[in-house]
Amino acid sequence: MKNGAFSDYKVFAGNSHLELAEEIASIMGKPLGKATVTKFSDGEISVNLWETVRGIDTYIVQSTCDPVNNNLMEILIMIDAMKRASAGRINAVIPYYGYARQDRKAKARDPITAKLVANLLMAAGADRVLTMDLHAAQIQGYFDIPVDHLVGLPILIKYFKEKAMDDIVIVSPDHGSVTRARSMAEPLNAPIAIVDKRRPEPNKSEIMNIIGDIEGKNCILVDDMIDTAGTITNAANALKDLGAKSVVACATHPILSGPAKERLESSAIEELVLLNTVPIPEERRISKMKMLSVAPLFAEAMTRVFTNDSISRLFD
Repeated sequence: MKNGAFSDYKVFAGNSHLELAEEIASIMGKPLGKATVTKFSDGEISVNLWETVRGIDTYIVQSTCDPVNNNLMEILIMIDAMKRASAGRINAVIPYYGYARQDRKAKARDPITAKLVANLLMAAGADRVLTMDLHAAQIQGYFDIPVDHLVGLPILIKYFKEKAMDDIVIVSPDHGSVTRARSMAEPLNAPIAIVDKRRPEPNKSEIMNIIGDIEGKNCILVDDMIDTAGTITNAANALKDLGAKSVVACATHPILSGPAKERLESSAIEELVLLNTVPIPEERRISKMKMLSVAPLFAEAMTRVFTNDSISRLFD
């Protein structure tokens, strides 16, 4: 054990994704820390820690997904409670970092909310952040504390390698995901294609054409998140219309808000492979979904943080 001063650690969770937190804790061989996060009758969040954290490394597992602001306040108040209880190092484990799409000024008078959230986490007292597949990688630079940015692609690549599909093409649903598509295509030894689309207004996308050869091929669409599912379903339908043999899609964060379920159900996507960085309630699930767990990766990364081991080696 190379951890020196820190002789123990505890894993706590907010209410956003208890199932994932329990899975991570059990892989690490720990029970979840005793804490209750509830609401007062006026909606204010109440946090109670029922066990000591003095001098102990603590991990708080909390995705800032819907309801975003509640989940964000929960983790901020938990960090504050631990700081005031003299915890050792306070690690915010945020599998899905909400507000990440507001990462720059796209037009005049826009806020940069991703930076504001980083400031809030640091002001509350977080010593480190562990997250996965930030919508914009430069968000790591918004923090003045260490950020371990885990990658979901290896989990997806492993799944598709085991499926052993032939004639595959990795497809980026827009220009923004080209790097991701390339990173996936290399280990699968596949070419890439790009869906060229124009977006007339937010959350609406309009398909233009396909760059690359997809005729008669098994296409794998890859994106970092699926929110209203407009981009990915339009891309899938365009691929099928233009001669693709089959279309499967995969993504790290299944936000699935608004019309996502109906769009995915009626789309040309035959299988949808998702990681469990955010919980999907039963009523939003559909039969073509395949869920893969990020818990083993987070558990390993958290253990390495505690023992001061290299995290980058996880991706060698």
